[in-house]
Amino acid sequence: MLPGTGALREFREHAWEIFNRLPLPTTNEEAWRRTDLRSMPADQFRLPAEGAYAELPAVPADLLKPLTSDQHGGQVVLLPGGSRLDPSTGSPVPAALAQAGHRLNPALAQQGVIFTDLCTAERQYPELVAGMIGQIVRPEEGKFAALAGALAQNGVVLYVPKGVKVEQPLHSILWGPGEDLAHLSHILVWVDEGASVTYVHESASPSVLLASRSTLHAGIVEINVADDANLKFVELQSWGKQVWNFSHERVHVGRGGNLDWIFGAVGSRLTKNFSELDLVGDGATGRMSGFYFTDDSQHLDHDTQQNHLAPHTTSDLLFKGALKGNSRSVWQGMIYVAPAAQKTDGYQANRNLVLSPDARADSIPGLEILADDVRCTHGATVGKLEEEPLFYLKSRGIPNKDAERLIVEGFFDPIMQRIPFEGVRERFQQAILEKTAGE
Repeated sequence: MLPGTGALREFREHAWEIFNRLPLPTTNEEAWRRTDLRSMPADQFRLPAEGAYAELPAVPADLLKPLTSDQHGGQVVLLPGGSRLDPSTGSPVPAALAQAGHRLNPALAQQGVIFTDLCTAERQYPELVAGMIGQIVRPEEGKFAALAGALAQNGVVLYVPKGVKVEQPLHSILWGPGEDLAHLSHILVWVDEGASVTYVHESASPSVLLASRSTLHAGIVEINVADDANLKFVELQSWGKQVWNFSHERVHVGRGGNLDWIFGAVGSRLTKNFSELDLVGDGATGRMSGFYFTDDSQHLDHDTQQNHLAPHTTSDLLFKGALKGNSRSVWQGMIYVAPAAQKTDGYQANRNLVLSPDARADSIPGLEILADDVRCTHGATVGKLEEEPLFYLKSRGIPNKDAERLIVEGFFDPIMQRIPFEGVRERFQQAILEKTAGE
């Protein structure tokens, strides 16, 4: 039985029908040419039962700490089985009682800000959710988008009313422990005209030691940044190394709106992420900054799209990755400029640092320009660790591991400079330390 009533139930029934009709992606499809799913145990996964969190590892305390300031303006922690954490007690709350666990700064709630889990939002604000869900990412876009659209047990709804400026960052965590489970999520964000907010979302889980066990995550992110609105959106992905991770994400930016979108990916066994920026209003701007670090046999595939659909729009993308072991990264990027999108300024770059002889990075930029008064550039590099700076550091008495870490930190510094949050930078720097310390 699919959840929801009225328009929400119709959406989920439609998504379920599409999921059953579409086959699993294969390497015959251009978008999946470099990501092979044949070893994924698709018939092994099951949805977490209600209350599943009670028998699974708890959320680490470090994940609950504010990443962007001394305190959150609001926090939602999503747990397996359609439940979330009650911030006032630190205890899980069943989905049916989710309203009791709501935490949002009362001053923001008085201004009309809504920040809660999907189950609560469907019950309290069904018209709002119905007007947001499936409007930006459609189930037809892929089998995993259809799966998440139909069966998402967890999710976040954020609505910032017209003209409201949210000064304290909002923070949500999707915690996905367990074996053979399917964690499905749906995030909906609407920043209304002239409003502004900073939102940090993290997906995480512990690693499972048994190589025969796997976990699935499929998620959708739909975001609308209205005219003259401003959104800083930070995504951190630190899934355990048994997780098959798939997501479809898209942001619409209206006239004069601004988006600063920051990605960080250090986890999962395999990730396939579709991230699209749609600049739909005159003068809209968007910046996409990506950080990834792979080791062992990890496979991360990021597919980005910068769509200039209106005049005087600006996009800026920089993705940087480091690779160890026999891991592999894939970045496929495209800048699209519509015929009417004159005076466009688009830029994309992908830089990769390969730290092991068996690691591999594929970098594939692209341009499709249908207007004649634009400035669009792209670039991609894949390189090894340079011996000269490494030798210089070692000659000054710095051990090889520390020298390598310093060079990697310097490589990622342009991304770190784009992150205005000290807590997020510290989390990334800790990930670099852990990756470079491993063999």
